[in-house]
Amino acid sequence: MPTSQARVPTAEASRYLKQLCRHWSHKFPVEATDAAGTVPFGEDRICTFQAEADALLMRVATPDPAGLTRLENVVADHLMRFAFRENLGEITWSRAA
Repeated sequence: MPTSQARVPTAEASRYLKQLCRHWSHKFPVEATDAAGTVPFGEDRICTFQAEADALLMRVATPDPAGLTRLENVVADHLMRFAFRENLGEITWSRAA
C-alpha cells in the first residue's frame, strides 16, 4: 500500500495530535494518547500521528496514489487550520519507495 509521511516542526505536537484525533473521532474509531494517534479513514485508508518533543510526525496510507494525495491534503489542511496561531510553513510529504 502506498504510504507517505511528513515531519512538521512544532513545540505543540501533542496538542495538535489530540485536536486532530478528537476532530475525526466523531466519524471514525480513533485511538489517541498524548504521544500517538491513529485515524482509520476507512477500511483501506489510515493516518497515524506521533508527537515528538519538537515535531509532529504524520503518516498516511491508502491503496492508490491519487487517494494518497487527497489524504495528504486533507490531513495537512486540517493541521494548518488547528495551528493558525503558529506558522508551520509548508508541509512536505515524502512518499515511501
